[in-house]
Amino acid sequence: MEASTREIAAIIFDSIREGVFTTDPDCRITAFNRAAEQITGFTRQQAVGRYCFDIFRTEICQSRCALRHTLANGKHVSNDRVTIITRDGRPIPISVSTTVLRDKRGEAVGAVEFFRDLSVEEHLRERLNRMDAFANLRSNNERVQRMLDLLPEVAAAECNVLIHGPSGSGKELIAQAIHNLSPRRHGPYVRVNCAALPETLLESELFGYAKGAFTDAKRDKPGQFQVASGGTLLLDEIGEMPLALQVKLLRVLNDGEFQPLGSTKTLHADARILTSTNRDIETMIREGTFREDLYYRIHVVNLQIPPLRQRLEDLPRLVNHFIEQFRQKRQKPIERVSTDVMALLRRYPWPGNIRELENAIEHAFVLCRGDVIEVEHLPERVVAGVNDEETPSAPLSDSSAEAVIRECLTRNRGNRSETARELGMHRSTLWRKMRQYGIGVP
Repeated sequence: MEASTREIAAIIFDSIREGVFTTDPDCRITAFNRAAEQITGFTRQQAVGRYCFDIFRTEICQSRCALRHTLANGKHVSNDRVTIITRDGRPIPISVSTTVLRDKRGEAVGAVEFFRDLSVEEHLRERLNRMDAFANLRSNNERVQRMLDLLPEVAAAECNVLIHGPSGSGKELIAQAIHNLSPRRHGPYVRVNCAALPETLLESELFGYAKGAFTDAKRDKPGQFQVASGGTLLLDEIGEMPLALQVKLLRVLNDGEFQPLGSTKTLHADARILTSTNRDIETMIREGTFREDLYYRIHVVNLQIPPLRQRLEDLPRLVNHFIEQFRQKRQKPIERVSTDVMALLRRYPWPGNIRELENAIEHAFVLCRGDVIEVEHLPERVVAGVNDEETPSAPLSDSSAEAVIRECLTRNRGNRSETARELGMHRSTLWRKMRQYGIGVP
C-alpha cells in the first residue's frame, strides 16, 4: 500500500505542468520533475544531488536567491522573475515561487521551488510593446517605412541616436518609440528641451546642483542624468546647446561621469542618450557653433524624418487620427473632412508639419457644427496658403504617387471625378496614371 502511494505521488509529481524541484537545507536537489527536465535541459539523474545553482545558473543565484531566502527566513516567494541558462546555453525567462518543506513534526527539511517558462508570454508582450510603440507612427511613405523598419534594431543596440527633422515632424514620437522598444523600456523616459532654457539653467537641469551652489540652492537637486538613470534621456533641439555645455556633455558620453554644480563629487550616468534637432549640424560645425567630436558621439545612428509636404500620402491617415482624437476630447460628432478640404490640404505646403496639421484640425473642430469639416472651418492661413486652385501638390515619387491615388480612389469609392478633383488633376491625367501604375477601380 505504501509503495503504491509513492508511485501515485511520483505520477502526480511528473504530471505537474510547471517545473518543480525540491532541495535539502543545503540547497542540494532531492527531486526533479519532468517539466523541470524539459525547461532546463537537464535530466533528473543529472540534477539530483547537485546544488540548485549549478543547474539553474541565474543572475541572482549568488546575491538574492529566492530558495536561500525561503530556507533562511521560512517565508515563501511568489512569482519572482529571473532568467536561467539551460544546459545548451540558452537564456530562458522563468517565474519562480518557493516555500519550505516540513516533516510531520513541522520541522524544516528543505524547500520546494515551482517555476514556469515565460518565453511565449514575454514574446507576446514584446510584440504588443512593438505594436504600442508604432501605434502613432504608421506611414505609407517609403522613406518613413524604411526608417521605422530599423527602429527595433536601433532600440535593441542601445547606441546613441540623432533624430533629424523639421519642427513639428514627430521627432519626439520616434524617440519615445525607441525607448519603448529598448531593453530600458521599464526605466524612466526623460525629455529636456535644450532650446527652452538659458545656459545656466540648462546646466543645472542636466547635471543637478549641490546645496549652497548658488543663493537659492537650499538643498541638493538631482539633474536629469540622475533622474533618467536606467532609462532614456532625450536632449531635444541639441543644436541649441551652448558650446560650454557641449564640452560637459561630451565628457558624459566619453566617460559616463559628471559633477553636479557646486559639488566635487563625481557621479556615474546610466542613461541612454537620444538627441534630436531641426538644425543642419554639419553647417554649424563649419561655422564653429557645434563641436565636431560631440557630433560623432551623438549620431552613431542618424534617423531622418521627412517634412509633411514630402509625405502627402500620409495626410488621410493623419487627418483621420486627429479627427478621432478631437472627437473624443470635444465630444462632437464630426466624422470626416470633405473632398474639397482634402484637396486643399494636399496643396498646402505645411511649414509647421504634423503639428500644424493637428492645429488646423483642432481649429476646424471649434467652428464645425455638422459632421463634415468644410473649407470654411479651416484656419485662414491654410486657406490663404492655397489661394490658386491650380497650385500643384509637392512632387511625389512613383511609389508615393501610386499610394496616394489608391487611397483617394478607395476613400471616394472609385469615383474618378471626385478623386481627380481632390488630387488637383484632370480626369484624363488620373486615368493615365492609373494605367501607368496598374490601378483598377475599387
